[in-house]
Amino acid sequence: MAAGFSLKDQLFNAAKVRHLADRFARADAGFDAAGFEARVMDRLPDLELKQRIAWIATCLGDALAGPLPAIAPVLRAALPAPLDPTLKDDDFGDFIYAPLGELVVDRGLEEHPDLGLDLLEAITQRFSMEWAIRPFLNRWPDRVLARMDSWARHDNYHVRRLVSEGTRPRLPWGQGIGLPVAAPLPLLEQLHADPTRYVTRSVANHLNDLTRHDPELVMDRLEQWRATGRQAARELDWMTAHALRGLVKQGHPRALAMLGYDAGAEITCALALLTPAPRIGAALEFEVTLAAAQQQPVLVDYIIRFARPDGRERRKVFKLKQAKIEQGRSLVLRKRHPLRGNASTFTLHPGQHRIELQVNGRLCAEAAFDLQA
Repeated sequence: MAAGFSLKDQLFNAAKVRHLADRFARADAGFDAAGFEARVMDRLPDLELKQRIAWIATCLGDALAGPLPAIAPVLRAALPAPLDPTLKDDDFGDFIYAPLGELVVDRGLEEHPDLGLDLLEAITQRFSMEWAIRPFLNRWPDRVLARMDSWARHDNYHVRRLVSEGTRPRLPWGQGIGLPVAAPLPLLEQLHADPTRYVTRSVANHLNDLTRHDPELVMDRLEQWRATGRQAARELDWMTAHALRGLVKQGHPRALAMLGYDAGAEITCALALLTPAPRIGAALEFEVTLAAAQQQPVLVDYIIRFARPDGRERRKVFKLKQAKIEQGRSLVLRKRHPLRGNASTFTLHPGQHRIELQVNGRLCAEAAFDLQA
């Protein structure tokens, strides 16, 4: 990512706010577009991303008087055309429409839940309403799950995805929900055979969340889906790998076996550091040598234990290679791991750190390196 890049400024800026104001001005002749723009921009630059969504929703709500039934026609008229229904993936929509979901929650959650759900169904076809649906799930779980049962068969894949994404146990940036973790499984049962990767990725992410609570439940369900044959085998293979990625990082034997890796295979391994004293801002370079008595598929990860000044450490797992060891031949892998000193999410500190090699879920080699300032 380029230095100085600001996601919040890319997604929410003066041009985006003007675009939203213009849409509402065309939908409602009485909408004060100039006043709305001025009020939003007065505070917007000082706010973080989620705060910007809430602030725009507040300004929009103040500009649209009346209960949800009164403003619903304006909300619908202000919406752009639905996102391209012929696409299969990566069509999240424009973030500038996220505040509409916040407004629907504010005006519809208590007094007009059915109308609120109708509007979220429409808005999610322009921008995902995965955050806005969660307050409704918490307040009206049975009503929302019943609606989602029909949404799971909706013609528009954005609505179908909302069913899975909106009920995820650990949705990024999303409000927590009080549903039992297994409650959405009947909905995922319908969605796992979806023809659209945008939906099946959400199902896989949902299952990955569930593995933190009940790994066996997730693996049992994936095996049941394979037995039914409703999803294409190649897509289900991808979903399975994506759903079990957290368990694979932990070296879970059953998860590895489901992906074709034998956690008990006899594999010899060696780890050689090529830069035993790398500097922050440079890279840790290392070489791995693997051998086995017979042909063996391997999933090779490496773990870096980053030391902190207070004596604690941060353990982070990285992917190295999916490969196959041929009988009688060594598999040699090399890696250059950047040690960025200006990362926004994690600060490196000089001192002794450790790297560990994990093959098919088992730790088989380790080495220490001295990180220099």
